[in-house]
Amino acid sequence: MGIFSNVINVLSGGGSTRNEGVQSSSPGSYATRSATPVTQDSAMQLSAVWACTRIITESIGSLPLNVYKLSDGGVRTPYYDHPLATLMRGKPNRYQTRQQYIESLVYQFALLGNDYSKIDRDSKGRLVSLMPLMSPQMQVELNQNGSIDYKYQSSRSRKTYSEKEIWHNKLYGNGIIGLSPLGHARNTIGVGQAAEQATTNIYRNGGKPSGLLMFDKFLTQDQRKQAKTNFSEITEGNDDRLFVLEGGMDWKSVSLSPQDIELLRSRQFQIEDICRFFGVPSVLVNDTNATTSWGSGIEQIIQGFYKFGLRPYLERYESSMRCNLLTAAERDTMDIEFDFNALLRPDLAERIKANKEGVQGGIITPNEARKSEGWQPLPGGDTLMMQQQMAPITILETMDRKGIPNGSEEKQ
Repeated sequence: MGIFSNVINVLSGGGSTRNEGVQSSSPGSYATRSATPVTQDSAMQLSAVWACTRIITESIGSLPLNVYKLSDGGVRTPYYDHPLATLMRGKPNRYQTRQQYIESLVYQFALLGNDYSKIDRDSKGRLVSLMPLMSPQMQVELNQNGSIDYKYQSSRSRKTYSEKEIWHNKLYGNGIIGLSPLGHARNTIGVGQAAEQATTNIYRNGGKPSGLLMFDKFLTQDQRKQAKTNFSEITEGNDDRLFVLEGGMDWKSVSLSPQDIELLRSRQFQIEDICRFFGVPSVLVNDTNATTSWGSGIEQIIQGFYKFGLRPYLERYESSMRCNLLTAAERDTMDIEFDFNALLRPDLAERIKANKEGVQGGIITPNEARKSEGWQPLPGGDTLMMQQQMAPITILETMDRKGIPNGSEEKQ
């Protein structure tokens, strides 16, 4: 079953189909050959790939992760004593802080479409550790009975884990494994690497193109060698000597100049194309050529990226945590959520204005507004307040011009 299923899986489209055997997150075939070999290490040497994965990884890693307990009325209260909340306040494993752990997951998710963590529990089933496992070393296999085996290859051994032992987050795909952005962007990244190599070669040769040294007569073998030795600096090195060609000798360039192949424009296009694969607006990777393509300015672009770029990541992680890190009973009484407001947090003036409107509208108490800014509570600040000017129309109809209800004892 294994070898036959693997062959069918590769021929039928990789991670876009679901067959028994080893699952592939890369395409089963490519329409064209890549300009250069593409690996995870080589791709990360392109500034656009590095910037896209970095902004996604660090943005999500910086968000607080909150665990809540739900009351019968649906009110959420922070649940600090839950094992997951304890891990996320301290160290999820022996090596990493919460931010470092989340970043290691999101980096692999954004680049490879899948991330994996080893779930460790104590004798009572309580969560005690989450250890990230590297995606390139993991092999996901779908068995005939529908179960999934996770086979992890380390430097010492190859170990198989069950579904209950692995927390697997996956991008869209066949439901078993997520599609790899790196695998599907191979040709685009390969062209970017080729452009980098061409640029490097041009500067290495001092910007000197290759060409032909032509003579008006046949040369002996020794004369050819001597000509190559004497005039090799025309196309190699940084020697700025003045060469004198004589005796019917002529020089003709046969390679295109950077202007002829529009190298700079090609590299600009590759930045935009790579950003499309990662769902990151190019302006966020310091590309200033299309700063108003999503709205009237960069602020609208950033807001759009938060909503359409980062929010799907957070939804995937939140729902996956509920399903894989909580028990069946806890899923009905608990909630897990990234504090997305930390990214959308406005400046101080805007926050003060929003808090003022919330207090005056009876939505939040003064102390809740102070707490959002990290300030100490004040006595009497836990009561909801409302401006006196605001009142139901039915009451206003029964009040005289002085604001005293008609027929009240105070008026008498």
